[in-house]
Amino acid sequence: MSEAAQDHLTPSANPPVDVTSWKRADSPRERSRAGIAARAKAPLESHAVWQVRSGRREAIALLEEQSAIRVPDLIPLRYKRMSASPFTFYRGTVLIMTNDLATTPVTGIPVQCVGDAHIGNFGIFRSPSARLVFDINDFDETATGPWEWDLKRLAVSVEICGRANKLKEKDIRNAVLQCTREYRERIKWFSEMDYLDAWYEHLDVEETLDRFETTGGGKRNGTLRQAAMKALLKDNDAAAAKLCRLKDGKLRFKSNPPELVPINELDSYADLDALQARLDTLFENYRHSLYEDRRWVFDHFRYQDAARKVVGVGSVGQRAWASVWIARDIDDPMMIQMKEATHSVLEHYCGASPYATHGERVVQGQKLIQSTADVLLGWTSFLAEDGKKRDYYVRQLWNGKGSIDIDNLNATALSDLARMCAWCLAHAHARTGDSIAIANYLGGSDEFDQAIASFAVSYAEQNDEDYAVFKKMIKKGQLPCA
Repeated sequence: MSEAAQDHLTPSANPPVDVTSWKRADSPRERSRAGIAARAKAPLESHAVWQVRSGRREAIALLEEQSAIRVPDLIPLRYKRMSASPFTFYRGTVLIMTNDLATTPVTGIPVQCVGDAHIGNFGIFRSPSARLVFDINDFDETATGPWEWDLKRLAVSVEICGRANKLKEKDIRNAVLQCTREYRERIKWFSEMDYLDAWYEHLDVEETLDRFETTGGGKRNGTLRQAAMKALLKDNDAAAAKLCRLKDGKLRFKSNPPELVPINELDSYADLDALQARLDTLFENYRHSLYEDRRWVFDHFRYQDAARKVVGVGSVGQRAWASVWIARDIDDPMMIQMKEATHSVLEHYCGASPYATHGERVVQGQKLIQSTADVLLGWTSFLAEDGKKRDYYVRQLWNGKGSIDIDNLNATALSDLARMCAWCLAHAHARTGDSIAIANYLGGSDEFDQAIASFAVSYAEQNDEDYAVFKKMIKKGQLPCA
């Protein structure tokens, strides 16, 4: 167990989930038989079952436990963002759902899980070959775990997203079924490919949208097309123009508290010179985590400024920094994000990470499950003012990143997006798990698809119940809200 995990890991009240005893057989036939045999442990229909429970104050207590190790001043903002809707609440409650999934039947077939594979954690980014690809884009919770937990997290998010967009019940169920069917068919497809061919597969955005429109009778998916166009414009130049200004010949961050606070405005740090020195150490440690060729690239940039940055919904309260660098001159900027990495929620239930730091856990997990990782992806640690060592992972802030407008999805867009997410999830699991066993566990019928669709309905109702408790506690002043 890593030192970081020992510091933060809280034992679960639920029994641990066994993901270490699975031994992958040598031959495809034996792996197929092992997958089918796993149905005895977790029958396909058993995945449909979830009993909705009301008034779960203990579920909200898990959120408070998480908040205890985050920046106290940002917790009211976190709860405010989570309180906006049942979907924003769901985005911030991966610990609650993982705790619930630990009570359900599991196949015992492990993969490198995303950990928080909801529909908002997939998106567009530019590959090193300058093509736009679609893939998973959030890895804070990645760790070894049961493959079906990722798929259930995704399917429920499709259900909740559809409800939030006021789609018809039949259209929502169709999107969830399309999602699970795509996963089932893709995992079988990957299991039959040569392993290296499967490893190098990826979703090219333009090709995928063209294919969807061809198979969908020529119907244009404007939501996904628009996201792709926006992604093309999100680069280092655009990030610097939006977040920085020129002062005394250097690029300096604009002030927009609490979302963006330049380093020289952080009143919570008594000694700003000492803070800058610790940041310098952070950058140097990060540099040593890079391969030699990436180090060569990083060394061409000169530091300009840093700021504390608030990111996401569920991530609010985790420490995050942004820094701006230049290469040739101020017209050649690069934006770097450093985000705190704590224990994965999966570690509560599936065992601690084998990596020395959680920053490395996130980075190595991302490289395993993402088709094309950022060339400047690395990790580091930072000695905080209180003397505690905090782990971070580091990446470019904007490198063609594009998110989908999930608040305005019609039935076609939701179904297409759900399928794309399922494709990426199957690819991640095929790269890191026993795809032959998973494919044979699922079989060729839609029995599993129907079970997951039923689970998605029940768990969406559970999310509504927990959200009601959450809102009630905010109203009573029992939880802080900005």
